[in-house]
Amino acid sequence: MRLLSLLFTGLLWLTMAVASLTVNNAVAGNATIINSIDGIRVWPAPENTRIVFDLKSKPDYKYFSLSKPNRLVIDFSNTKNSVALKNLASHDPRIKLFRTSSTKSKSSIRLVLELTKSYQLSVFSLAPAGQYGNRLVIDLYDKNRSTKIASKPKTSLGDIIIGIDAGHGGEDPGSIGAKGTYEKRVTLAIAKKLQILINKEKGMKAVMIRSGDYYVDLNRRTSLARKKHVDFLVSIHADAFRTSGPSGASVWVVTQKRAESELSRWLLKREQKSELLGGGGGVIKNTSDSHLALALADMSKEHSLGVSFGVANKVISQLRKITKMHKKTPQDGNFAVLKSSDIPSILVETGFISNHKEERNLTWSKHQQSLASAIHSGIRNYFMAHPLTGSYFASVGYKRHKVRSGESLSVLAHRYNISMAKLKSVNNLKSNALRIGQTLKIPRAG
Repeated sequence: MRLLSLLFTGLLWLTMAVASLTVNNAVAGNATIINSIDGIRVWPAPENTRIVFDLKSKPDYKYFSLSKPNRLVIDFSNTKNSVALKNLASHDPRIKLFRTSSTKSKSSIRLVLELTKSYQLSVFSLAPAGQYGNRLVIDLYDKNRSTKIASKPKTSLGDIIIGIDAGHGGEDPGSIGAKGTYEKRVTLAIAKKLQILINKEKGMKAVMIRSGDYYVDLNRRTSLARKKHVDFLVSIHADAFRTSGPSGASVWVVTQKRAESELSRWLLKREQKSELLGGGGGVIKNTSDSHLALALADMSKEHSLGVSFGVANKVISQLRKITKMHKKTPQDGNFAVLKSSDIPSILVETGFISNHKEERNLTWSKHQQSLASAIHSGIRNYFMAHPLTGSYFASVGYKRHKVRSGESLSVLAHRYNISMAKLKSVNNLKSNALRIGQTLKIPRAG
């Protein structure tokens, strides 16, 4: 009897152990799937396509490329996919198809991107930030894209080239308003309206740094502006704050410290970077006199800053006519898109997307048009008063004349072959009286 009891007890413990092992193995088997792909976003751009995988936790991945046919293969360890792949590539010029493929591990997922040709790859993971969680980012770059920072200079200025940079884009929405308004959509809408206005202006031409819903790297924005021979760059944004109180527009220029920092960095590599240093680039590259190189580069920087501040003031004078100003004078900013010392530039915060009233206005087409018109008028007014040599504006713009002792409105009108009425109109004069030292704009013949 005692032997039977011991035998029964042993069998009971063995059964419990087996059951426990079975449960533990089942739990362990389920625990191997610790991550999941919850979203896949595809952002085609003129020179590249960005693919963003949204994951539950930090990705554990490997990737490799195959040819004949061209494919990119990504293995996600201990991961399941919950995203439909069928139509992901339907509007992309570089990806034919997303599909899965078998792997040795049952707990992993292999995704295959069938490509139209071979591309340069950039693959990196991103930690959670803002509204986004863990991500894996893949950039497919065209191999024939321009990698040079500068190309041949224009033989003649003719049109003044205005670069328009719509802030953010693609997977970077910028600030988001309380009603779900994305800054990237507001900036692109205003940028497109500004593009139309500038292209209608004889003597000016607009080029878009971003023309669709895709992201352009901040450093790439200035190099694209340079490649397109931009004479002036305006970057469009919408401000935000942690509360809904602040409101109004503002205009920013690069800080003196940032400009000097960039200048110093370029001077250290002046043989490679001479094209970034303005019209004296060739001399700066070839001279053995470091003092001369510094002087020429510093002149380029000072000219760029001067133009930037000048345009900023003109744009502010127009913006204040149609919207509240958060800041009434140009602000110094450390923005990457403003860093180039050879391209004058401003950044316009068109309003606070975090303010309920301004969020509504920023999505209103009529207000967007008013903002675009104000920016256009400010830029135009500056370059009409300070036309670039050889440009169309130089032949139809304004000269400047400082009033001296003994000069009157009638004397100046006769000297410059212009009517007194026209001279008063151009300078917003209410009477015929002039004061010594006053600067007048004189319309050029043409």
